[in-house]
Order: sequence, then C-alpha cells, then structure tokens
Amino acid sequence: MRRTTSATATPPVLIFWIVAGWVGFAVLPWYGVEDFLAFDWLTGGWPLATDYAPAAVLIAMREKLWLAPLLAALLAPLAVLGRRKSDPVYGRVLVGAGAFGFGWMVAQGLGIGLHGFAAPWLEALFGVLDDRQFGMGYGALLTASAFLFLLTQGLAARGAVRGDVFVSAAIGGVIAVVTIFVFFPIAKMLLVAFAVKGGGYSLAGFPARFLDGRIWGLGCLSGGRCGSAWNSLFLAAVVGLITTLLGLAFALVPTRSGFRWKRSLRALTVLPIITPPFVIGLALILLFGLSGVVTTWVAGAFGWQPTRWVYGLPGLLIAQVLAFTPIAFLVLIGVVEGVSPAMEEAAQTLRASRWQTFRTVSLPLMRPGLANAFLLGFIESMADFGNPLVLGGNFEVLSTDIFFAVVGAKHDPSRAAILAIVLLGFTLGAFYLQRFWLGHKSYTTITGKGDAGVHPALPVGLAVPVYVIVALWSGFTLVVYGMILYGSVVQLWGVNDTLTFKHYVTAFAMSWGEHGMRFTGSAWDSFFTTLLIAAIAAPLTAAVGLL
Repeated sequence: MRRTTSATATPPVLIFWIVAGWVGFAVLPWYGVEDFLAFDWLTGGWPLATDYAPAAVLIAMREKLWLAPLLAALLAPLAVLGRRKSDPVYGRVLVGAGAFGFGWMVAQGLGIGLHGFAAPWLEALFGVLDDRQFGMGYGALLTASAFLFLLTQGLAARGAVRGDVFVSAAIGGVIAVVTIFVFFPIAKMLLVAFAVKGGGYSLAGFPARFLDGRIWGLGCLSGGRCGSAWNSLFLAAVVGLITTLLGLAFALVPTRSGFRWKRSLRALTVLPIITPPFVIGLALILLFGLSGVVTTWVAGAFGWQPTRWVYGLPGLLIAQVLAFTPIAFLVLIGVVEGVSPAMEEAAQTLRASRWQTFRTVSLPLMRPGLANAFLLGFIESMADFGNPLVLGGNFEVLSTDIFFAVVGAKHDPSRAAILAIVLLGFTLGAFYLQRFWLGHKSYTTITGKGDAGVHPALPVGLAVPVYVIVALWSGFTLVVYGMILYGSVVQLWGVNDTLTFKHYVTAFAMSWGEHGMRFTGSAWDSFFTTLLIAAIAAPLTAAVGLL
C-alpha cells in the first residue's frame, strides 16, 4: 500500500536549513575560535563568554548589535511552513529571507573588522565604531550556509532549473565557493595594485609601476638580466613544450608497443607528482650542486672547475620538467588510448604506412590532449614557487618576486599585486591561445558500434627515439629518487657518508609511557597534520568537482 503525502507538507530539507540557521545563530560560537577543529570553547566560558558566545547571546548582552537584523531573516522562513511550494508566497519569502540574510552577513563582515569600520566612508556616515569583530566561526558559517540554501530553495520554487532543489543548491554552492575563494581574492588583488602610499587609490602611478624595468626589462639581450615577466614566460613555454613531448612519449610506450613492464613504467612516471618541489630541488643540488656527486666526479675526471650552473635557468628547467611531466602524462595517456583503432586500421587498409597513419590520423586526434598538456605545463610552471625558491638563483620569476614583495624588507603589496596581474594575464593568454589553436573543430570519433580494434605499433623511425627518451628520462628519475633515499641514510651528505638510520629514528621515534604509546619523533606533528588536511581536502574537492 502506497503512503500518501499531504500536498502542504513542508519539505524536510527546508526544515533542516531553518533549524541549522537557528542553531548557528543561537547555539554555536559566532566568531572564530583559535583552533577550528578543537572544542576547548565548550569549557572556556561558552555560551556567555564574549569570545565564544552565539550571536543571539551577544545581542542579548547588547553587543555586536549589527547582527540583530539577521533575526528577521531567520524568522521569515517560519511563515512558509505548511504552505505549498506552488504558492507564490513560498518562493518569494525564501528568496527574500535568504538573499537579505546572506547579503547582510557579507556586508557586515566586509564593513566591520578588527579596527572597527573597514572603510573611511562608513566612519564618516556612522561615526567611529568603538567595537570590532573577528572572522567567522561555527555559528556564522552555519547560518550563512542556511541563508544561501534557503535562497536556492526559493529560486527553485519559483521555477529556476525546472524546480530542482538539488541542482539549484549545487549551483548556488559552487558559485559561492568560487566567488569566495577565487573571484574575491582576485578582486582584492586588482584593487591593491592601484594603492598608493599613505592610503587611498590612484590610477596615475599604475602605468609606471606596471611597466617597471624589473618586470619587463630585456637586459639579457645585451649581457644583463631580463625582467621576471620575460623569464617566467620563457621558462613556462619551454617547460610546457618539453613536458608535453615527454608525456606523449611515456603515453605512447605502454599503448603503442609491446613493452612488458607497463605498470612499473606508469608508476615511475607519476612518482614526481606526489613529491614536494623542495625535495626535487634538494636532490638536484645533491647531484649537480657545487659539492654534488656528479659535479665532483666530473671535476675530478676532466679537471673542470665546479660551478653553480644548477642555480638558475638550467636547474630550474630540469626540476620543473621532472615535476610536471607526470601531469602531461596523465592528460595524454587517456587521449592516446582513446584514439579509435578503427580509424587507424582504415588508413592502413588504404595503404598508408605506419608513419603516415600516425601523422595524418593518430596525431591530429591527439591534438586536444596535446594542447591541454601544454597548457597545464605552462600554468604549473608559472605558478611554481618551491623550485624557483630553491634553484632560482639570480633567475627571477614572477612567483618568487610576488612572495618577496610581500614578505621582503620593502613590503610592497602594490608591486606584488601588479606582478600577480602579469602572471594572471599570461595564464589567461595561454588559455585563450589554446582555444584559438583548437578552434571550433570536433575531435570525437563517432561510430555506431563499440571499437574493439588494436592500436598499430609505432613506426620504427619514431619508436627508436621514443624508447631512447623514455629510457634516459626514467633512468634519470630513478637516480634522482635514489639520491633522495641515499641522502636519508647517511650521516651528513657530502661530508660524512656513514650509513645510519638516526634521521628516521629522530623523525619517527615512538615510546611507551604511563598513558600508552607516545609519538615523540619530530616529524609526527607535521605528518599527522598533513594527513588531516588531506583527509579534509580530498572529499571536499571531490564533491565540488562532482557538482
């Protein structure tokens, strides 16, 4: 027997978000606590202590009265309980309450900060505010989420996305996340670029700062140094090209040859992607630095004077190619495998050679993957910070210049913002060039049945250089990681090569005490913190990506 539901029954999801909004407003700490994942606030004076009090308690104590209008936005949705979703009042009330509540939270959050009003015009309008507020806590975050999803439910009730509440909420959530974590920081960055000393903003000084010789200088053409913009652009273009070619070579070997250890090759190829850039940079220094293994051997064998060549463009190029080739491989392996064997077999049936088939059929179908791999390599090189910091030397790039403009002795946020605009312009330019190169063509093979053919082998003239490149680069990767492993089990690299495990003992020591096992090693804190961050970030990024 089927259960019947009243047409006026309130949707459970609406009840959930109404309750969530009230819990955030009247129960949980409104402002941020020192450790977001700790619950010391439960024994620290909550709910009456000002630092841990909910918004409702703060208002009752006549503090933070700018939060009082949120009460109206929380009370309004109660009026639609029991109404039909088709009732125009239902959608209007939810849209109005959600939009007002979310908008007010954004406005008061941006308008009032640690030093009172955040803008001079607010002080001129309302006078000096002898109060302040901190960042969002559990309560503010939950209440803001409730307002957002009340708004999306109201929009769905009014016919948005065909009335689908889930799709409406998903779109609203994604827009909110992207706006908060992408568009808002970019807007702040653009605004800081026009800041002047002493406060305020002006367009007058922007052109001179933007065209600064330290950014766009071409001194390298006459024996000097080029600006960081040209350095970054050249490095990113070369890295994008090399990583794309290497990624294609590594993708062709397991898919277009009889190579036996395909799984091992794939594992070796993606190994650098899970390695921090600092580690790769350190390994290259241990190999090619002034006292590195290779440098010392070459100097002794040929009588050459050791140099610091690894610090600068050569070392940075090697490190970034090693770090970002796995990304190109992961992009291209699916593209290479996705090329229709039937198309290649048809070309060979028409008496095309293996080289002609690869050049005129296979390679054009790989074009989108090649463009995507180059774009990712270009962007990753532009955004890379760890490798330039370790191996950059006198070769200045935008990412490190931005960092030192903020934390350096000069502390010039305006210059940092201008450099960030240049970097953003390069990445957006690369994206649109990629779209232009691909054009509006379709690269999808459409057939009426499943494709169960076998990819033809590589032409001999291409197979030999591909195998050589893959073998050499795989060997180099093994050497780099071998040096990392070897460096972890010697007393002091380059000084005392006595084998020891004391570094592991110091980092991951454990002991038994009165309260059981204790993690006493110096690396455990960072290890557990890394695992915690990864455990939190992985499902969140997967959820946002799925939406």
